[in-house]
Amino acid sequence: MIVDIINKKRLGRALTYNELNYFFNGYLKGEVKDYQMSSLLMAICIRGMSDEEIFALTKIFIESGNVLDFSDIPGIKVDKHSTGGVGDKTTLVIAPIVASLGVPVVKMSGRGLGYTGGTIDKLESIPGFKIVLSDEEIIKQVKEIGVVVTGQTADLAPMDKVIYALRDVTGTVSSIPLIASSIMSKKIASGADKILIDIKVGKGALLKTKKDANKLSQLMIKIGKFYNREVRTIISDMDVPLGHAIGNSLEVLEAINILRGKEKKSNLVDLCIQLASEMVSMGKGITVEEATVLVKKSIKNLSAYDKFLEMIEYQGGNINEIKVNKKVQKIKSSKYGTIVGIDALEFGKLAVSLGAGRVNKEDTIDYGVGIYLEKLVGQKVRRGEVIAKIYSDVKLDQDFVENIFVIE
Repeated sequence: MIVDIINKKRLGRALTYNELNYFFNGYLKGEVKDYQMSSLLMAICIRGMSDEEIFALTKIFIESGNVLDFSDIPGIKVDKHSTGGVGDKTTLVIAPIVASLGVPVVKMSGRGLGYTGGTIDKLESIPGFKIVLSDEEIIKQVKEIGVVVTGQTADLAPMDKVIYALRDVTGTVSSIPLIASSIMSKKIASGADKILIDIKVGKGALLKTKKDANKLSQLMIKIGKFYNREVRTIISDMDVPLGHAIGNSLEVLEAINILRGKEKKSNLVDLCIQLASEMVSMGKGITVEEATVLVKKSIKNLSAYDKFLEMIEYQGGNINEIKVNKKVQKIKSSKYGTIVGIDALEFGKLAVSLGAGRVNKEDTIDYGVGIYLEKLVGQKVRRGEVIAKIYSDVKLDQDFVENIFVIE
């Protein structure tokens, strides 16, 4: 039966709900082995899935655990998800912004997106921060301060948790049907009223082409309609890293700088404002333009930063104890010119090699290592000027790192 199902999908034929249910629940119970599930995932990755298969798989993921009910929390709960990219720390910025404007945010995040740590890995770089919360603790926190960012609870779509860990190390993360089922099952099971999806496209993203990004966008909206949820999508660029920092502690510190109004212009700042504005628009039933005015005001008057501090304190974290690696290697430009490109994929791979991401699902992350881009695309550089800093005990080849920048 197990081999028959793998072969059926390998040949490009659609699987029934019963076949998918048998295989995936068998894996969750330990009856289907890692290598067998890896084979099916690869077959899905290569052959794709029909809409009916994707709806079925999403249902299987949702029903593998509990479905949270936040109906007794006042207001429209808006959730946001990113398909992941190099330097993507938007959740750390937008969750407190949106909550500070009276829209409750219940954000359940994951680990290891692509080439850097996931939101939960970044938050765990804050000493003491508690990322494992019970359903009761989540509801209490949202009622009291309006925002919570937590790890996916053990009983929320547990199927997705084990499948994602396997996808992450078997080259099947970029499968559009698997991305759609994974994201939407978690969002629906976690009780969101409305959902915003940030779909990354480019060198440093799971999806490399606009065509694939549009395909995923349409699929997310279809699944949303199937489950009676409003879903909006934004397609954003990931040819270059998002912001200055790549690496967990460094990314948290960059998010703090944005919330304190110290970082006013970058692709990260622009995207955070765009995402937060969409969420506030959905939550308050106002135009995106009206929401943007509120979002910018929230950053300027520090109410978003205050909300961030409130959330960190509520979940036991201490931002004053965030540590970065003490050894810093400065990468200097060997020529004059303007930075016209920064390869997100190469910097993502470099971050993993330093220990900022995972190669295998059992790997531990070194929160203090990472890369800080002193110069971004569009900026001029002089010969001998520092363009990047590497926070690591590992000394890297100067020319190798410099060549990740395109300077003309």
